[in-house]
Amino acid sequence: MKPVLLLVGKDLRERLRDRSLLLFAIVVPLVLAFVYNLVLGKASDPDPFHYAVVDLDGGPVAAAFVDQVLGGLAENDVVRIRRVASADAARALARDGDVDAAFVLPAGFSSGVGSPTPVGIDVVGNVDAPTGTQVAAAIAAAYAAELNAARVAVAAAGTSDPEAVARAVSARPAPLSVAGAPATMKVLDSTTYMAAAMAILFLFFSVQAGVSTLIDERTAGTLPRLLALPIPRWSILASKALTSVVIGVAGTAVLVLATSVLMGADWGNPFGVALLVVAGVLAATGITAAVVATARTAEQAGSRQAVVAILLGMLGGVFFPVSQLGGTVTALSLLTPHAWFLRGLGDLAGEGGALAALPAAAVLTAFGLVTGGVALVGLRREVRT
Repeated sequence: MKPVLLLVGKDLRERLRDRSLLLFAIVVPLVLAFVYNLVLGKASDPDPFHYAVVDLDGGPVAAAFVDQVLGGLAENDVVRIRRVASADAARALARDGDVDAAFVLPAGFSSGVGSPTPVGIDVVGNVDAPTGTQVAAAIAAAYAAELNAARVAVAAAGTSDPEAVARAVSARPAPLSVAGAPATMKVLDSTTYMAAAMAILFLFFSVQAGVSTLIDERTAGTLPRLLALPIPRWSILASKALTSVVIGVAGTAVLVLATSVLMGADWGNPFGVALLVVAGVLAATGITAAVVATARTAEQAGSRQAVVAILLGMLGGVFFPVSQLGGTVTALSLLTPHAWFLRGLGDLAGEGGALAALPAAAVLTAFGLVTGGVALVGLRREVRT
């Protein structure tokens, strides 16, 4: 084992002198994670809709809409409500773009629920916020539907009292509700997804710095000197693979810490994350070694590895979550370590603890063992006498 560690130390010292390794292992993925999070993160985690509301009625039916419907949505941080004193003030806020839309509950709204021609809720939208306006109209329409159902129920009881209608509305299920996904089905937030996606994408570039040194040794003429040393031939191949593993684990660990501190990424259970990182590094090392085994020069190895890394990354969902596409694309993505790495982190977002990462880690390890075996067959020729 001592010869392996000595060779690993030599390769690490040589690679650390090359600043490009630090760029591909840490700097570039960290910067891209920042950029993607700034560009796409807001779209994935939209701000609440901002609405103004004016209650010119003051009756129980209008109060039920403001307090129960809009109040319930505000408690779930879906909307932000701004109460104003007049319809003109509400319309001005919508016109000036201070809110996405305004609800105007006119005078006589409550007393009119029992009449043949009830008064409706006016929705005034901001022309630059069509989505927010459509959501506001949907909220008003949903409440109107509940009102009509309550009116029918109260009328059947032989009364048209607004208080009775309000009580009937209150007794019915909320027309709109927000429900969180079960913990076992939670997915990564956009910040963590971007950080993890860039980490696994560039892991395939950084681990190349280890296994590709075998070609560098041959090109520089130092490989015969290694073969002349009184050490087992397998220790040379093992040292190259171990160098890749050390570089991959160290680089990914730095990215996990940096994105957690600087971006607020939530990677999940530390033991589960460590398990996935090690398994992901093994998979990346095995695939990279298999690609290197097909190359005769360092340039060939670099170009082929770049193509493989980008294609696997795209299919595995590092640029966008392909799992949302479903069907064949989602099934094909499971042929990549990238998809399993991201899936494992998604499993950690639930409540299963570190054990939730075991299935994904097992698949990643299998990727590494299979492709590593293929690489061993090809690279053995490099250390033959």
